[in-house]
Amino acid sequence: MIFAFNYYLFMENNFKMVAKTLFGFEDLLENELKRLGAQSIKKGVRNVAFEGDKGFMYKANLGLRTAIKILKPINTFRVSNEKDLYDKVYKIKWDNYVNATGSIAVDATVHSNLFKHSQYIALKTKDAIVDQFRAKTGKRPNVDLRFPDLKINVHIDRTLCTISLDTSGESLHRRGYKLATNIAPINEVLAAGLLLLSGWDGQCDFMDPMCGSGTMLAEAAMIACNIPPNFMRKEFAFERWKDWDVDLFEMIEESLLKKTRDFNYHIYGFDKSPSAVNKAKQNMKHAHLDEFVTIKHEDFFKTQKPDVEKLHMVFNPPYGERLDIQMQSFYSAIGDTLKQNYPGTDCWFITSNLEALKHVGLRPSRKIKLFNAKLESRLVKYELYEGSKKAKHQSN
Repeated sequence: MIFAFNYYLFMENNFKMVAKTLFGFEDLLENELKRLGAQSIKKGVRNVAFEGDKGFMYKANLGLRTAIKILKPINTFRVSNEKDLYDKVYKIKWDNYVNATGSIAVDATVHSNLFKHSQYIALKTKDAIVDQFRAKTGKRPNVDLRFPDLKINVHIDRTLCTISLDTSGESLHRRGYKLATNIAPINEVLAAGLLLLSGWDGQCDFMDPMCGSGTMLAEAAMIACNIPPNFMRKEFAFERWKDWDVDLFEMIEESLLKKTRDFNYHIYGFDKSPSAVNKAKQNMKHAHLDEFVTIKHEDFFKTQKPDVEKLHMVFNPPYGERLDIQMQSFYSAIGDTLKQNYPGTDCWFITSNLEALKHVGLRPSRKIKLFNAKLESRLVKYELYEGSKKAKHQSN
């Protein structure tokens, strides 16, 4: 009963948080937050605001697949110039969050005609914090950009300034399961979002035919088994906070790991590069996912669909400095391989080469606008039927 009483006391202590995401993933993140049990959810552009307690902050960092970072706003105010910003930051009780002998890092994002340089805003914020400590204690926190005790985010939108604590630290796409990467690996948050947008739920076999170092395979396996995406991370920023509660964190981690589920199908990865195949195999083993995943050194254009009834395929075709004619033949070969060798497959892939899509020779049933890094892209779906589409409709 004492535990229950303390827990309910704790539940009262909800605060606002903001999870940042990629363009086009806001609905996915909102659904993830609902499933985890967040309260007062409010969707924005590239972000979703919500409320929860300290335990939920730990849970969100461990369990959200499509979040890049989770911020905890501690103060919001209007600013008219740099001195105004300095004075208002100076008034915040920083010793609630970090010791005078600790370390800090400040980053800023600015969308305002009043303030032009985000680095200067970060510098003024840092000055206000260290000056307050020096005035109070004679000591000041150091700046440590890599591993600070407290990472502070300043966001200015026109005249509205929000000061937040970064609960995550390094971007949450750094899951911790990768030992080796290939050239231009896909971002893990982007991969997870593509899989969720494609409707992947682990209810059939899966393939990434151009798997690189295996990011899509790992994210697909974790979704299928309901494994929390960030349980292998070395560190979250909140572990350096004054109120860090290791017992609560371990309890949350354990509760998430208890919700994993069996996966009764299989995941296949192909790549024509032997070094990519070796890296992908290393990564699957390190992530303890190798029992679900088979990776082979194969050229997709020379492969056949495995002997399975239904196949769900998601991949990120390589893009880069190819000549247009090569790009055309490459995308044409994707279409031919799918048509001839992959009946009964739902195929999704992302590309930033919108011109090359015309050469696939299949009509996409879905097109979703996204960004891969800063490149405008499309996630496209092609449905490959067993036999002809006409025959399928006649049999229904």
